Amino acid sequence: MKSTKLLPGLLLVFAASSAWAQQSPQSQPIVNIRISRTIKSVTYRPNSGQSTIGFLGTALLPRAEGKARVQNKQGVTYIEGEISRLEPALKFGSPYLTYVLWAITPEGSASNLGEIIVQGTRAKVKASTNLQSFGLIVTAEPYFAIGMPSEIVVLENVIVPGTMGKIEAVDAKYELLERGKYEPGIFEPFEMDAKTPLELYQARNAARIGAWMQADKYATESWAKAQRELKNAEGFQSQKNPNRRSVMMMARDATQIFEDARVIALKRQEEEQLANERRAARERQEQARAQAEAEAERRKEEAEARRRAELEREMEAARRERAEAEKLKAELAGAQEAQRRAEAEAARARAVAQEEQARRLADEARKSADASRLREEEAQRREAAARREAEQSAREKAELRARLLEQFNAVLETRDTERGLVVNMGDVLFDTGRFTLRQVAQVKLARLAGIVLSYPGLRLESEGHTDNVGGEAFNQKLSEQRANSVREFLISQGIAADRITSIGKAFSMPVADNKTAAGRQRNRRVELIVSGEVIGSKVGNFSPDKQ
Repeated sequence: MKSTKLLPGLLLVFAASSAWAQQSPQSQPIVNIRISRTIKSVTYRPNSGQSTIGFLGTALLPRAEGKARVQNKQGVTYIEGEISRLEPALKFGSPYLTYVLWAITPEGSASNLGEIIVQGTRAKVKASTNLQSFGLIVTAEPYFAIGMPSEIVVLENVIVPGTMGKIEAVDAKYELLERGKYEPGIFEPFEMDAKTPLELYQARNAARIGAWMQADKYATESWAKAQRELKNAEGFQSQKNPNRRSVMMMARDATQIFEDARVIALKRQEEEQLANERRAARERQEQARAQAEAEAERRKEEAEARRRAELEREMEAARRERAEAEKLKAELAGAQEAQRRAEAEAARARAVAQEEQARRLADEARKSADASRLREEEAQRREAAARREAEQSAREKAELRARLLEQFNAVLETRDTERGLVVNMGDVLFDTGRFTLRQVAQVKLARLAGIVLSYPGLRLESEGHTDNVGGEAFNQKLSEQRANSVREFLISQGIAADRITSIGKAFSMPVADNKTAAGRQRNRRVELIVSGEVIGSKVGNFSPDKQ
């Protein structure tokens, strides 16, 4: 079965009415079950011999137990065993028709390993997977082909004395995984009878879930194909002496196609939601643009109205001035003679005043020029001193920057960028897929810390980077963890916590082509950006496209 990454927000909701619980006393719907524990994830080495793993019932089936033999042959892990003291899946509510075996990886993925067929109270377990490190759980499910485990976890693997070989027991925190949950009040329960194969009820369950998820709208072709398979199965079942094996085969085909349609529908609904959000964003932008244009037009009209009002005021003032001038003209007509007699005296007085004013203005201009020259000379002296001081500071920073570049390069590969000095720690300093620093990485970082401690003005930023193998959420978390591991180690070496920050970039800033193994190895790195005023740079003043 294909491994499914469990993404947040993708809850499959299904239910049964309370009437079913009253009709079937043994059926007790379970709502919002929370299994808050971890299981042991065992690493089965290829060709290392046969190992044994135990199964132990949870609080939902406390009496259930079992064992399985596990062996990895040439990269394929085979699981074969038996579980006893099982009870019908219907015990947990009408949606639950069967049991499914799941492999849970330490990284947070779940893989459907197949249906567990119960015969009485016992069941055989036989499955295989390409996974090497995983834990095992058993859940009650609405049908065998479901893509994510429900919350009804009835068994989980446990380490037993027969778990042999070189193994690594790692906690797989499957309580953090997203799982299907089924709440009452949505679908009516089936009226089940012994003549109808359980596989046909599972196909009907898959059809109801697919219809509720609108697979008929978003995955039309797959939905129609599944409906045809279900119709054929129903047709065979309705015969007087139906071929039970044919009904089971067609019902299982229909169930698988219904699950494919549900997955396709879910993906297309997410795409449709994203398209709607983008369209809404465009509409908001257009509305904002229209409002801005309307506001600009309103302001333009208001400015034009103010200009017209100002022009009218100026014209009114001009009219008043003309009327006043006419009045003065009439009043001055009788005084013109006296004015002519006084003109000569007034001219002489003006000449004397103008000469005096000219001398005063000349003196003031001379004094102002002298003062201006003195200020300019003082400004030039200060500018020259500041320039010399800046040049001296720049030389000192450049010398310190070059010295630090040389010292850092003696420990790890370092390059000089506009961001500052970038110390590169490749993926070889970490275990694959882990964020724990190797011993050689700790030694190199300790030497770097000794250099940094000598310069209190330096600031550090730890950036984690990955290749694009794996999901975005996993790579983002791994890059943050690796960057923080470097930060925590440097703090342990005496560097103040407020001098160093960490951030994860996942695979957003590749330095090589992720299509090749060599390129991906270069992209898996932690970069330590060393900056500060003492070397002429600051953290955060660099855009990635400048590097």
